[in-house]
Amino acid sequence: MPNGIGTIPNPTSVLPEPSYAAQILTVAARVLCLGSSVAPVTPWSVHDALTTGEKAITATLPDAVRADASARARAMLPQIARTSCGEYAVRLADAARDL
Repeated sequence: MPNGIGTIPNPTSVLPEPSYAAQILTVAARVLCLGSSVAPVTPWSVHDALTTGEKAITATLPDAVRADASARARAMLPQIARTSCGEYAVRLADAARDL
């Protein structure tokens, strides 16, 4: 249809930027890679990376938006298993793309 009525918009044109939650996970993935990517991932390293991502992305946002973005990001966290920081960072980046 020439006028676009009845067409489904491209999601990338509707949301030109990733969600705040996706941005939090992306920053957390990058933070995990700052150290040794072959080091084992721990709950503490994930917590530190996620907290850094939350502060970097949501510091200037209203409390309700900050809380929602953090909750959505945390809900997407992959299970921490015996893996390296680098591999877990890839999983975080994949989770961010799914948001």
